[in-house]
Amino acid sequence: MMTNGKIAVTYDNGSVFQHFGRTEAFKFYTVEDKIVTGSEIISTNGVGHEPLAQWLKDHGADVLLCGNMGPGARNALQQAGIPFYCGVQGSCDEAVQAFLEDRLQYNPDATCSGGHHQHHAGHGHTCNHQ
Repeated sequence: MMTNGKIAVTYDNGSVFQHFGRTEAFKFYTVEDKIVTGSEIISTNGVGHEPLAQWLKDHGADVLLCGNMGPGARNALQQAGIPFYCGVQGSCDEAVQAFLEDRLQYNPDATCSGGHHQHHAGHGHTCNHQ
């Protein structure tokens, strides 16, 4: 369990964005002694899919919380040495708090299914936007 470092979360209007490769921003949480001491939202400026792994590394991410993720991005993150938790839903702030308290609900198998080239069309998202 992480006590110090930076947690990156796919971000969309306060909620965990459900498609890692198309996220337009990440919210970074700075953690000291398992307490969030600061956060900032950083735009990806159009970086997507596999190159996001290096982008996250460049921005100091120690761990990633996200929604669904395709196999290419998974491989890139593993190569970059960034542990990730997929299938996270709801509020970014609540997800980070749950992660720090070791009670995060996630699904290691949450992938963008349907093959790499067709997963952009008709993607059935199950996010609960209120």
